[in-house]
Amino acid sequence: MIPLSTRMRPRTLDEFVGQRQFLYPGSLLYNAIRNKTFDSAVFFGPPGTGKTTLARMIAGELDVNFTEINASTTGIKELKALIEDAKTKFFGLQKKQTYVYIDEFHRWNKLQQDSLLKALEDGVLRFIGSTTENPYFAINNAVLSRVGSIYEFMPLETEDVIALLERALSDEENGLGAMNLKIDSPTLRLLAVMSAGDARIALDRLGFIADNMEENAEINEQMVHEALQRQTILYDKEEDRYNLLSALQKSVRGSDPDAAVHYLARLLESGADILMVGRRLLVMASEDIGMAWPQAISVVTSCVQAAMMVGLPEAKINLAQATVFLASCPKSNASWMAYQAAATDIHSGITGDVPNHLKDTSYKGAENRGFGGYLYPHSFGGWVDQQYLPDKLSEAGVKYYQPTNNGKESVFARYLEEIEKRKRG
Repeated sequence: MIPLSTRMRPRTLDEFVGQRQFLYPGSLLYNAIRNKTFDSAVFFGPPGTGKTTLARMIAGELDVNFTEINASTTGIKELKALIEDAKTKFFGLQKKQTYVYIDEFHRWNKLQQDSLLKALEDGVLRFIGSTTENPYFAINNAVLSRVGSIYEFMPLETEDVIALLERALSDEENGLGAMNLKIDSPTLRLLAVMSAGDARIALDRLGFIADNMEENAEINEQMVHEALQRQTILYDKEEDRYNLLSALQKSVRGSDPDAAVHYLARLLESGADILMVGRRLLVMASEDIGMAWPQAISVVTSCVQAAMMVGLPEAKINLAQATVFLASCPKSNASWMAYQAAATDIHSGITGDVPNHLKDTSYKGAENRGFGGYLYPHSFGGWVDQQYLPDKLSEAGVKYYQPTNNGKESVFARYLEEIEKRKRG
């Protein structure tokens, strides 16, 4: 049986719903399709947002040779055959271009993607590449440079999904209109909201409900919950992952445990693995908390290790503790800033030789080379005045670590201040 989402695909531009950020009467894309000047493009965004539907509509409007393939099942051999066929049609009697729609384009490796370049340059082939992943991560730059436009498809607004559901319920030819099903506004909205902007899920779940009902029956909220089981959460393993991880770290850095645990929940409920989240939490413990609460790295390591041991779903408890702890700790990035400043000098050539008294003297002949003279601090009560930086940096009075007075770092700051006073005599 043909799914309801397939039966209800719009057939004209005016029937297309959503993506108003680039497709509306008078927009450049709309006019390019109408004027038959549309070129190659990349469509990217989550499933069920209209990428395939719009590609098919464009091909219909342009009246060209149209081929649709899926990158997960098509290899270079098939692609080369398609390109040769396109050449025949372009340079032969037809003088007609071929449009190829490549779904899941990100699944092709660099060699496969680059196989398109010559055909695109010669104009024998135009293509629409569809991907759920950010094309700037997933598609070669050489291909992107030859593509006219990149269009980002967003999850459909709730009102758009409601409009599609209403159309399906009333359409007697392709939809469910002949069944005369009844559904009140709150229940219809619930179905739209739980579909999370995915038109395919919304329509196919409605189709599933209808397939198990009698004519003239009423759809209620319990049926919607049964059909969807749980709210679908959109999660793009490339871009959304990095956006959520970024938001998580920035919320921790901003000492907002509520926002931090919100983004943690979105990551985990969307399928993020323990190790990916745990690594980021461990980075935060040193980058953002650092010396303000030095024990943070130990606490977070213990939480992450515990999460790895117990596994999901209980691991969420351990990761939540680590996240709230980090967000609630005093903050300092002074140790990380110290490293970055030192690394900048190194890459700029500002280094110098290691002072002789710090060099290795464990081998025979080191003393003959002038190495030695190191003063062992523990023999002097824990500190003794001697130079540690290379001469050039010491003479310049370089200071990489600038401790804050946040949390426990203030204790270390006072200790280092005391050392400085003793140096000055």
